[in-house]
Amino acid sequence: MTMPGPRAARCVIAALLLVMLDLAAQAQSLESGYRLDGTRCGEGPLAFPRLPIGMRAGMCAGLVASREDGLVFPRSLVQVPGTRFLVVADMGGWSPGLGRLLRLDPEAPEGARIKVLIGGLDLPHGLAVGIDRRIYAGTVDRIFRFDPLAEDPAATVETILRDLPGLKPRLSDGTQLARNLHPLKAFVFDRTGRLYVNVGAPSDACAKRAAETRPCAEGEGARALAAVWAFTPPAGGIFPTLAPGEPGPPHEVFARGLRNSMALAVHRDFPAPGFAFLQAENARDLPDRARPNEEINALAAGRHYGWPYCYDLATPAPEYRAFLRKASPYRGFCGDPRRHARPHTLLPPHAAPLGMLYYAGERFPELAGRLLVALHGYQPTGSRLIAYAVDAQGFPVVAPPPVRYGVSCARPARVAFRTDREVAAAPFQELVGEWHAVAGTRPQGAPVGLAVAEDGAIWLAEDKNQTIIRIDRDPTGATVRLPCGGRGATQVARLAQRILRDAGDARRIALVRARVIEPHCRGCHADFGLAPGMSEAAKDRAVLAFMLAQDGWIAPGDAAAGRLHARLWGKGAEKVMPANGRELVAGDTAYRAALEALDELVTRMRPVRR
Repeated sequence: MTMPGPRAARCVIAALLLVMLDLAAQAQSLESGYRLDGTRCGEGPLAFPRLPIGMRAGMCAGLVASREDGLVFPRSLVQVPGTRFLVVADMGGWSPGLGRLLRLDPEAPEGARIKVLIGGLDLPHGLAVGIDRRIYAGTVDRIFRFDPLAEDPAATVETILRDLPGLKPRLSDGTQLARNLHPLKAFVFDRTGRLYVNVGAPSDACAKRAAETRPCAEGEGARALAAVWAFTPPAGGIFPTLAPGEPGPPHEVFARGLRNSMALAVHRDFPAPGFAFLQAENARDLPDRARPNEEINALAAGRHYGWPYCYDLATPAPEYRAFLRKASPYRGFCGDPRRHARPHTLLPPHAAPLGMLYYAGERFPELAGRLLVALHGYQPTGSRLIAYAVDAQGFPVVAPPPVRYGVSCARPARVAFRTDREVAAAPFQELVGEWHAVAGTRPQGAPVGLAVAEDGAIWLAEDKNQTIIRIDRDPTGATVRLPCGGRGATQVARLAQRILRDAGDARRIALVRARVIEPHCRGCHADFGLAPGMSEAAKDRAVLAFMLAQDGWIAPGDAAAGRLHARLWGKGAEKVMPANGRELVAGDTAYRAALEALDELVTRMRPVRR
């Protein structure tokens, strides 16, 4: 073999170095699932790697921090007044004691932007700036203020509320529940310093099944769950610091019948009469992608907003139809607007609104005064940031039907709101609308926390993608339009057919369906393709096809790489699936055997070429 000369050798070495550098750049360009191409969003010290997501023309999104910076499960964020710093509530997952409050310095060098302020917290979520311009934070059962700029922030903690209904809440009738599905505390202050706190429903419909023949105990009485509680400060608007063991101030059940109020927004002029206090409702789960719709409710003192008896505008819940016809204070409840406060506007079904505020910045003058809502979502209606035009009192402007909303990767891509009866919906604009998963380029968007900085930039926290994002103006006008990256229907059908032809794999999916999906998972956000009257074989095909079609649930050939494995075994930061999954894994040998069969099934799969 002829050896290359010195000049040729140098060229070969240079080419190899370029290839190695290119490979290294590609490896480094994937952060929290996003492929970065070297372009930036923003200017100067606030120019960050541009994310490949579809924005409204004139806007771009920059990646400020990710899991590479130490983020685990960021849920909310707020700017420290008069500074460049932000405080981030990172839950650390869904287990108590893992939560942290972080300080983010966006102008610090990459890799040095995050500092842990307080650790060991139980599911911290809510953050707000009080009328005293101090930072307030909430865990599952208390709210406190602290100084994020102090040398030792933990030493500055001052508790103002304690003994809120937490992981094992007690009902008004004295019953203590063993589990609370919605323990997180979102909260807001009005301009007088009054504090409004989400006290979520401990279940999807009603935990005490006997409630189908009488009022649901969870939403009744002076300690009603599924409610927004109000706390009034003393004169001056500042809550005093509680001494150890000292009870907190009394509460008022301001509004009830609200399943989970994770997004609350107070108009700057509220509580002056007529001005808006809005709640975005995470509605109950039904095995139907088109219902029920989520809601934006206009909250007023003493009103009942329907849970668990009604959904959409006035549709009785299936479990309560007979009860609502009986002689009781709830007879005819859903159809009586004097007793049941209907939603102001519907939101897309299963979109999961988790953040909401009025835009008051100057960076985007076209958004001045508009209502922004972050749709977290687990269905194609979510993964968006939307903006509503509002009237002079801050209420979204409802339009005559049909009003349409976007559905990622669907045909048609926009569908009209529908209910069993009438429709009331306000049209909205998508600021971020193209955020479906694209293999190798980006994950499905998961926005939760929403904030507007003093410079007018919009900030988002993504929990399951572990990112903090800053939205800025984009003078280039560039847009992103990417194809859907999930498995298509044909690919799912081919893979499912190949799996079910193997007798062993067919037995495995039947075991998973019978011991895991039907008894523990069906109805929790989805029906897994199951329908009445199906044969056993048809059920197996439906469940398998559903799981294969979901974003990132299954990685054929690698069981541990899929989100389904992490959630069923309780190994990730996301919620365990089902809610009692840890107990089932630890104590139910048949259930554990079914999970092992599922892992073996996935390991034996072989990817199908696109």
